[in-house]
Amino acid sequence: MDYEFKKNTLEGTYHANFSMGHEAMGRWLVEDVAKNTDLLAEIYKQIALIKNTQDEWTLSGKVMTLVLSDQEVIVQENALFEQSDEEFEEDIHMYDDECISVCGLEDFEIMLQSWEAFINRF
Repeated sequence: MDYEFKKNTLEGTYHANFSMGHEAMGRWLVEDVAKNTDLLAEIYKQIALIKNTQDEWTLSGKVMTLVLSDQEVIVQENALFEQSDEEFEEDIHMYDDECISVCGLEDFEIMLQSWEAFINRF
Protein backbone atom coordinates (compact mmCIF):
# COMPACT_ATOMS: atom_id res chain seq x y z
CA MET A 1 0.00 0.00 0.00
CA ASP A 2 1.61 3.21 -1.19
CA TYR A 3 0.40 6.63 -0.14
CA GLU A 4 1.30 10.30 -0.21
CA PHE A 5 -0.03 13.07 2.02
CA LYS A 6 -0.32 16.69 0.91
CA LYS A 7 -1.65 19.91 2.35
CA ASN A 8 -3.07 22.73 0.28
CA THR A 9 -1.65 25.65 2.22
CA LEU A 10 -3.91 28.21 0.52
CA GLU A 11 -7.11 26.38 1.45
CA GLY A 12 -5.80 24.61 4.55
CA THR A 13 -7.11 21.26 3.29
CA TYR A 14 -5.44 17.89 3.55
CA HIS A 15 -5.20 15.23 0.86
CA ALA A 16 -4.28 11.57 1.10
CA ASN A 17 -3.52 9.79 -2.17
CA PHE A 18 -3.36 6.00 -1.98
CA SER A 19 -2.38 3.34 -4.50
CA MET A 20 -5.04 1.53 -6.52
CA GLY A 21 -7.24 -0.62 -4.33
CA HIS A 22 -6.62 1.49 -1.24
CA GLU A 23 -8.25 4.78 -2.24
CA ALA A 24 -10.92 4.41 0.47
CA MET A 25 -8.17 4.67 3.12
CA GLY A 26 -7.39 8.17 1.87
CA ARG A 27 -11.04 9.21 1.89
CA TRP A 28 -11.41 7.88 5.43
CA LEU A 29 -8.35 9.78 6.66
CA VAL A 30 -9.44 13.07 5.09
CA GLU A 31 -13.17 12.88 5.75
CA ASP A 32 -13.48 11.01 9.05
CA VAL A 33 -10.14 11.39 10.84
CA ALA A 34 -8.65 14.67 9.62
CA LYS A 35 -6.71 16.25 12.51
CA ASN A 36 -8.65 14.50 15.29
CA THR A 37 -5.78 13.36 17.52
CA ASP A 38 -8.22 12.09 20.17
CA LEU A 39 -9.68 9.73 17.57
CA LEU A 40 -6.20 8.61 16.54
CA ALA A 41 -5.37 7.87 20.18
CA GLU A 42 -8.52 5.76 20.52
CA ILE A 43 -7.69 3.82 17.36
CA TYR A 44 -4.12 3.16 18.59
CA LYS A 45 -5.60 1.93 21.89
CA GLN A 46 -7.93 -0.44 20.06
CA ILE A 47 -5.09 -1.72 17.85
CA ALA A 48 -3.07 -2.57 20.95
CA LEU A 49 -6.05 -4.42 22.47
CA ILE A 50 -6.82 -6.35 19.29
CA LYS A 51 -3.31 -7.60 18.57
CA ASN A 52 -3.02 -11.32 19.29
CA THR A 53 -6.76 -11.71 19.89
CA GLN A 54 -9.66 -12.61 17.70
CA ASP A 55 -11.64 -9.57 18.73
CA GLU A 56 -13.01 -7.03 16.31
CA TRP A 57 -13.65 -3.31 16.75
CA THR A 58 -15.85 -1.16 14.55
CA LEU A 59 -15.93 2.62 14.30
CA SER A 60 -18.64 4.27 12.22
CA GLY A 61 -17.65 7.68 10.95
CA LYS A 62 -19.56 10.33 9.03
CA VAL A 63 -18.78 8.76 5.67
CA MET A 64 -16.79 5.57 6.23
CA THR A 65 -16.69 2.69 8.70
CA LEU A 66 -13.46 1.24 10.09
CA VAL A 67 -13.31 -2.43 11.12
CA LEU A 68 -10.20 -3.63 12.96
CA SER A 69 -9.36 -7.27 13.58
CA ASP A 70 -6.15 -9.10 14.39
CA GLN A 71 -5.79 -10.12 10.73
CA GLU A 72 -6.94 -7.14 8.72
CA VAL A 73 -8.39 -3.67 8.60
CA ILE A 74 -11.35 -2.77 6.43
CA VAL A 75 -12.38 0.77 5.56
CA GLN A 76 -15.73 0.84 3.82
CA GLU A 77 -18.36 3.37 2.83
CA ASN A 78 -21.23 3.39 5.29
CA ALA A 79 -23.72 2.78 2.46
CA LEU A 80 -22.18 -0.64 1.82
CA PHE A 81 -23.03 -1.75 5.37
CA GLU A 82 -26.69 -1.15 4.64
CA GLN A 83 -26.72 -4.19 2.35
CA SER A 84 -26.90 -7.69 3.76
CA ASP A 85 -24.02 -10.05 3.01
CA GLU A 86 -26.31 -12.01 0.69
CA GLU A 87 -27.28 -8.89 -1.27
CA PHE A 88 -23.62 -7.88 -1.44
CA GLU A 89 -22.61 -11.26 -2.90
CA GLU A 90 -25.40 -11.07 -5.47
CA ASP A 91 -24.58 -7.49 -6.37
CA ILE A 92 -20.78 -7.70 -6.31
CA HIS A 93 -20.53 -5.27 -9.21
CA MET A 94 -21.14 -2.50 -6.64
CA TYR A 95 -17.52 -2.95 -5.57
CA ASP A 96 -15.53 0.18 -6.26
CA ASP A 97 -11.94 0.89 -5.20
CA GLU A 98 -13.08 4.17 -3.72
CA CYS A 99 -15.69 2.48 -1.51
CA ILE A 100 -13.71 -0.25 0.25
CA SER A 101 -10.09 -0.93 1.16
CA VAL A 102 -8.47 -3.80 3.03
CA CYS A 103 -4.96 -4.03 4.47
CA GLY A 104 -3.05 -5.75 7.26
CA LEU A 105 -3.19 -4.43 10.82
CA GLU A 106 0.55 -3.65 10.96
CA ASP A 107 0.50 -1.76 7.64
CA PHE A 108 -2.52 0.18 8.85
CA GLU A 109 -0.81 1.16 12.09
CA ILE A 110 2.31 2.34 10.21
CA MET A 111 0.12 4.37 7.84
CA LEU A 112 -1.73 5.96 10.78
CA GLN A 113 1.58 6.92 12.40
CA SER A 114 2.65 8.53 9.12
CA TRP A 115 -0.62 10.46 8.91
CA GLU A 116 -0.27 11.65 12.51
CA ALA A 117 3.31 12.81 11.90
CA PHE A 118 2.14 14.62 8.76
CA ILE A 119 -0.75 16.51 10.38
CA ASN A 120 1.37 17.42 13.40
CA ARG A 121 3.83 19.23 11.12
CA PHE A 122 1.25 21.92 10.38
